[in-house]
Order: sequence, then structure tokens, then C-alpha cells
Amino acid sequence: MISQELHIYNSLTNSKEKFKSIEDNSIGMYVCGPTVYSDVHLGNCRTFISFDVIYRYFTHLGYNVRYVRNITDVGHLEENGEDRISKKAKLEKLEPMEVAQKYTNDFRNTLKTFNALDPSIEPIASGHIHEQIAIIKDLIIKDLAYESNGSVYFDLVQYDKNNNYGVLSGRDLENLKSNSRALDNQEDKKNEFDFALWKKAEEKHLMKWESPWSIGFPGWHLECTAMSTKYLGDHFDIHGGGMDLKFPHHDCEIAQSNGHTGKDPAKYWIHANMLTLNNKKMSKSTGNNILPNELFTGKNDIFSKAFDSNVIRFFFLQAHYRNVLDISDSALIASEKGYQKLLEIIKRVRNIEVSNDNNDELYDKIKKWEHKCFSCLNDDFNTPMLIAELFNSTKFINDTDKKIGNRERDYFLNLIDIFLNKILGLSYSDSNKSNNDSILEVLMEIRTEARLNKNYDLSDKIRDKLANIGVNLNDKD
Repeated sequence: MISQELHIYNSLTNSKEKFKSIEDNSIGMYVCGPTVYSDVHLGNCRTFISFDVIYRYFTHLGYNVRYVRNITDVGHLEENGEDRISKKAKLEKLEPMEVAQKYTNDFRNTLKTFNALDPSIEPIASGHIHEQIAIIKDLIIKDLAYESNGSVYFDLVQYDKNNNYGVLSGRDLENLKSNSRALDNQEDKKNEFDFALWKKAEEKHLMKWESPWSIGFPGWHLECTAMSTKYLGDHFDIHGGGMDLKFPHHDCEIAQSNGHTGKDPAKYWIHANMLTLNNKKMSKSTGNNILPNELFTGKNDIFSKAFDSNVIRFFFLQAHYRNVLDISDSALIASEKGYQKLLEIIKRVRNIEVSNDNNDELYDKIKKWEHKCFSCLNDDFNTPMLIAELFNSTKFINDTDKKIGNRERDYFLNLIDIFLNKILGLSYSDSNKSNNDSILEVLMEIRTEARLNKNYDLSDKIRDKLANIGVNLNDKD
């Protein structure tokens, strides 16, 4: 029975709203996934970790959640008209789908290192060309799209006669010219701000499919409408993504979905804010980014040491998902100390001398603390406030005049496991610690011997394999 009263910030109304699912006890959630043409950078990871916590919390509340997160393997056009995946395929001398698979694997493996849960469904854009073509046909019939020289465009002027374009971003048609990510061949369009549903491919274009209009490829926005409606229906609970997707991607999604089904696609829109580096947006295109493995291994020029994946995840969660977060060496070091402090609290309570008698006063304090913790999560998934409450637990643990009873200790440790492990996704469990430590010691001895013998290939291989499972070594000392 779901009894929690949760409020979330809805980008559609720019306000916090009490959450009520469309169907009792069930939630459909769609999150825009990565375009797989390069390694996933740390800013992308923050977004998906934010939604991982949201997914975990809904599941904890007892909802049956269908979490759909797409993979964009068709690619986006750059200013020169070249598809990013095709461009990378030429550079790496691979087939485009080899590139897509390579970086899809990297994305999935990286999120596993961060202890992120798999989505319920992870559809790929290239596997849903048929569905995208069907939507285009329907929009043409409804006079909301038109074919021009083999390409098909969504007619924003026609749509805007009966609907509001830009309900998420607040932009209207007048200011779209300078802001929209317009594709090439502007002369093909009725209106310069119309966006592509299908693009006719040039002969050199590697990724292309047959359609009623031309051999070509779908526009950027269409895939999400096709996959969200297929797996979640015409109107579902939550659509999420990065803050930078509000415009034009999500505005265009709403327009084409509304035009196709007559319904707004999602009841709630949730947007996670960006991770910055040097107080600038982290972006692959600008080069201002850092890859997770560079932090796991310490192989970078910005940070003084290697950091465990749990520490990085903890750092992300110390800021609210809707706030900009700047990453720095000092911030990660502070998060590492804070995370270790939490682990010390857990260890101390586990090893504390307990009484067979119940401590009712302490039990009541733990129950009140539990209520505060859930209040934080119910206030738009406020993870920094929850973490502050986890630190506050030391007050009533240390201040009790009586011994802690078995009941209180077990109840407290169970709550810590729920908040820290199951909801925040921090894998702190040390139930197999002695066995794992023994294995790590053997590997460390082998690696040390390999370094002494100047067998750097083996040494680096062991270090990198350990980094992939979240065990990071610092060779700078």
C-alpha cells in the first residue's frame, strides 16, 4: 500500500506538485538516453544517476515502475551535415553500428560501475524506424507535416494555430530562428523554424533507411515519441532528461506527440541540471569534460588522486538534481571524507555493545529521524537534505544515556541500508569484506611484483580491471 505523499517539481508548470500516478500503484517513466558516438562523460553520468535515485525511490514506495531509457544510435547532424556516429565510424574505420555498440557498451558498463539499476526497457532508435515512419504518415494526413524534396518537416505554424508550441521553454515561434538546432537545406522548409521528421540522405551518408519519401533517416526528436508511446502509451506519468533538452528537443516532442495522439505525452516533466567543470558546461563538443575512468584511475591533469565510484556518486547526491554542480578536486576530497564518516557511523553502530532490554526513548528518536529522512525524499527527491539527516543520526546515537537495545540497533541499521544502499544506491555493504580483502591483497601483491619486474602491461591491466569494479589505485605517490 503506497502511503507516502510525494511532491515533485514539474517543469511543465514550473512548480512543485503533489505526485499522483495515472494508474494506481503503477508508473511509466521515460528518460532520454545518450547518443552513442563517444565515451559517456561525467556530466551525462550525473543525469542518469539522478534518475536512478528517482527510479529507486518510486520502487521503494511500492510502485510498479516501467522505466524506459532510449539509446540514440542513429546520430545527430552536425553543422556540416555529417552524422556524428558516421563521422566517428570513419575516424575509427568501423561500421556505424560497431561504433554505436562500442559506446553503448561503455555507457552501460560505466553506469554499472556507479551502481545504477538497469531500466525496464532500453530501446534503440534504429530498431524503431517503422514506428517513426508510421507517426510521420499520420502527421502528414493531419496536415501537421509536409514532404519537400524527399525530406519531411513538422509544420510549426500549422500546429501553433490550435496549440501552444514551447510550453516547456516558454519560447514562441518568433524567437526560434536564432535558437533552434535547424538542419541543413533551409530552402526546403515552409517556415525556417520547422523541424525535420525525416531527412533525405546524401549518397555519402552511411546511416540511411528506405521510406515512402526517400532513402534517408529520421529527425532527432521523433525517436523519443515513437518509443515512449510504444512502451508507455499516449499519456504516461513522467518524462525526464537533462535541463539542456527542454528546448528544442522536449518542446518538439510535445508538439509532435500532441499532434499525433491528441494528448500531451507526459503528466510530469523532470529535468536534471548540468555538471560543470571549471564553472563551464561539461560538453564533449567543447572538450571541457572528464571521463569517469579518468577519475577512477587518477589518469588526468585536473585531480590529485583516483576516486572511488561511490565517492563520486555521493558527491553528485550532495547537490539537488535541479541545481548546477561544479566538480573540483577539493570538492571530491571533501565528499570522500564525508562518505567515510558515514561508513564509520555504520561500523560503530554495528559493533556497539547492545542490551537485551529495549530503549524506548531511543526508539522514538529513531522513528522521528526516519520521518525526517522520508520528508526530505518526498520534497522533490532532496538528496542533500537526506544526507544531512544521515549525518545527524550521530546525535541521538551518541547522546543516549542507556545502552542501545538489539531492537534499536537493528532498526537503525535497516533504515541506513534503505536510505544509503537501496535508495541512494551507495554500495557500502561489507558482509563479504574479509574474503574480498584477501582477494584484493593477492592482486595487489601480483601487481607490485609486476611493477618491480617492469611488466607494466600486466600492472596496468590489473589496475584498470580493478578500476572497472570501483577499486581505484593511486600511482602518484
